[in-house]
Amino acid sequence: MRIHCKIVVIAVCFGVFLLLYFLGGNAADEPPLKEVEKDSYFQSSSGPGNIVSVKLPKKSHEEPHIAPKHPRLSRKDVKISIRGGDVNAKLRQKSDAGRLVAKSGGRASDSIMHLAVVACGNRLEETLTMVKSALIFSIKKIKFHIFAEEDLSSEFEKGLSQWPRPFSAKFQYSIYPITFSVGNADEWKKLFKPCAAQRLFLPVILKDVEALLYVDTDVLFLRPMDDIWSFFKAFNNTQLAAMAPEHEIPKIGWYSRFARHPFYGVTGVNSGVMLMNLTRIRSTLFKNSMIATGLSWEDMLHPLYQKYKNHITWGDQDLLNIIFHYNPECLYTFPCQWNYRPDHCMYGSNCKGAEEEGVSILHGNRGVYHDDKQPAFKVVYDAIHNYPFEENLFQSLFFPLQTKFLDTVNTLCGRIPQVFLKQVEKTMKAVYEQKVVRHVKHPPV
Repeated sequence: MRIHCKIVVIAVCFGVFLLLYFLGGNAADEPPLKEVEKDSYFQSSSGPGNIVSVKLPKKSHEEPHIAPKHPRLSRKDVKISIRGGDVNAKLRQKSDAGRLVAKSGGRASDSIMHLAVVACGNRLEETLTMVKSALIFSIKKIKFHIFAEEDLSSEFEKGLSQWPRPFSAKFQYSIYPITFSVGNADEWKKLFKPCAAQRLFLPVILKDVEALLYVDTDVLFLRPMDDIWSFFKAFNNTQLAAMAPEHEIPKIGWYSRFARHPFYGVTGVNSGVMLMNLTRIRSTLFKNSMIATGLSWEDMLHPLYQKYKNHITWGDQDLLNIIFHYNPECLYTFPCQWNYRPDHCMYGSNCKGAEEEGVSILHGNRGVYHDDKQPAFKVVYDAIHNYPFEENLFQSLFFPLQTKFLDTVNTLCGRIPQVFLKQVEKTMKAVYEQKVVRHVKHPPV
């Protein structure tokens, strides 16, 4: 009997042992819950001292479609399963503004481009001519954001409403009053050219716009706006704006010779044509010479102006140069043919990109569209201004431009006609091929 009891006890113990073994084995096979890693959100970057450009904790908008592509996120970055159910973890809401691309938002952004301009004083006709040049050549639709004085608003409405189809179907527009969110509005308005400082406040005002191209009123597109828009795809993870150098040769550049304040690079940058990733600008803390912890874009503008207002000559452009002097990793620079000014030819040709590829965007600063100092610039402006929205671009735009340009070949800027005409001719041919050649049906054999 005792032997029998011992056998029973041993059997029970053995059974319990086996049960514990299998339960323990199954538990061991199940991977332990992983602790969610904290985002390395505040990233350091190169710059003076220990001051760094970092991302603000609050992110109000999705990153625009133009951000560079990144490796696909793993499942654990998107959703975590925790016993009782799924937790939709918003792990990347605080991550760098350049990491995520909203699929639906990306498709919407792909279909339309945003162009901003600020017009005050007598800039109505010049601005309408700029808008016209963008529409003539561009492929995708454009949303124009026009900032204008009150008495100009109705004139813009009238001018834009008179344009015939198919041009009117290629664009949308909004007209805004001139406003400054910080500081003295009268001071900002008179900083340089009338209202030019408004461009500094675009990230603050256009909160629902992800990215845009800002241009001065005296800019003309000689090829599709789509082409400069594609530069957004070349931005790296830290770049949030793009401009062209102020000059190609430091010895004759203005900033390298006369500036009494910090400026970007060797020759500074010109802000007349400026790509702006507004989402990144709004979510970045900028290094500066005033506070070690960095400042947001809006919080930086007025203190920066107060510090340097007695040392700047070119107003808002100088402030932008100061900002990117301390944050060079934030700026992408594009070649001079995308912001071609009289400075590139009046002292001799010094923009090799324009000599090789032709001018892509013409910037007629110094008032050269309206006087006889640089006839080559005025001829291009007049040709686009007088174009009557006819279908035949060759007959109504290119041929008059080509003919009148012959009268400028004895000037410094007009001595190389292909600089001004090459991109226009190339774009004309592309339009012709798209509208005519591709629609011609081959006759039956």
